[in-house]
Amino acid sequence: MSEIVTMVVEARERAGKGAARATRRTGRIPAVIYGGKAEPLLIAIDANELKKQLSQPGFLSRVIELKLGSDGHRVLPRDVQVHPVTDVPLHVDFLRLTSESMVEVAVAVEFVNDLASPGLKRGGVLNIVRHDVDLMCAPENIPEKLVADLTGLVIGDSVHISNIALPEGVRPAITDRDFTIATIAAPSGGIKEVAEGEGEVEGEADAE
Repeated sequence: MSEIVTMVVEARERAGKGAARATRRTGRIPAVIYGGKAEPLLIAIDANELKKQLSQPGFLSRVIELKLGSDGHRVLPRDVQVHPVTDVPLHVDFLRLTSESMVEVAVAVEFVNDLASPGLKRGGVLNIVRHDVDLMCAPENIPEKLVADLTGLVIGDSVHISNIALPEGVRPAITDRDFTIATIAAPSGGIKEVAEGEGEVEGEADAE
């Protein structure tokens, strides 16, 4: 699990478009904390701090501790509304987390050991089907990333979700099939030979 980020927030008294615009004029972004069988809580976040966090990868899959005075609220960002032209954040929805919470999050996939893939050495192309995977897990078990190992893969091979090690208590949101994460596709210009000792050569693939 990635490190929990702490953000200081302030309470908002009113909802509505007018109140939201007034909040943004003060350099803060309106937001709401909801869920957890409690009343929604209107808050405001420093705009610069929010932009800093949004610039980091995986914002919507990162557990955040919101400090409101002496109270702390552990939340998961669920939606960020942005301006359609400038992409400036306008509003953020946070889901309140409890000890019983199970959440669905999209976690990025990192592909490693491409130099150990005979297929890529021969000019094959890594065709990424899913850059991230939707997972179901408790908030404290959200992985920072998923690792797909390309070692030994030849042209025509695929990486499925079953090939990726998931932390205990974490499962894919899709459970009815062993879905594909990536494939090693043949290059459009033809397959090249690899020097002896660096991988399979022309003819070995034909015998497979």
